[in-house]
Amino acid sequence: MLFYLTTLNLARFLSEEVPVVSEGETDTQKRAAMDAWGHGDFLCRNYILNGLSDTLYNVYSSATTARALWESLEKKYKTEDAGLKKFIVGKFLDFKMVDSKTVMNQVQEFQMILHDLHAERMKLSESFQVAAMIEKLPLLWKDFKNYLKHKRKEMGLEDLIVRLRIEEDNCSSEMKSEKLQIEAKANLME
Repeated sequence: MLFYLTTLNLARFLSEEVPVVSEGETDTQKRAAMDAWGHGDFLCRNYILNGLSDTLYNVYSSATTARALWESLEKKYKTEDAGLKKFIVGKFLDFKMVDSKTVMNQVQEFQMILHDLHAERMKLSESFQVAAMIEKLPLLWKDFKNYLKHKRKEMGLEDLIVRLRIEEDNCSSEMKSEKLQIEAKANLME
């Protein structure tokens, strides 16, 4: 909305005070400037109200100036939601990978949680993210998990994801070849 008001050259009405003209003022230039300011404020206020839903329109339509309307909306909706941060941290801590889903799908879910953490301005170092992802690997990946834990060279998040993709592809191809061998033996007659 701020960008839209800026392109319309109305954003100044969000921060400017209402100009005051004394009652006995007869200067037509000052009176014209006051009328122009009132018209611009009217437009700005109504553009903002137009962007609101019907129920919010009824709540905020009583604001007398664009600045008062903007400040009340900022106070209500721009405050940080500490509950959201706690919810996202809870999702991060509770997230566990399971054997019934592919690891790469679960890695993508985990990356979405990390993205939500970053969006809430909660920074985690990349090495912490890598260690957390390794710890959250499913039970069937125990050997690979131990292999990754004992690596001496530090690994980036993208490197880990590439290794997980390769390992998952290797495991799925091994399972397919084992299944083919079992099927071949099942059809063998003596």
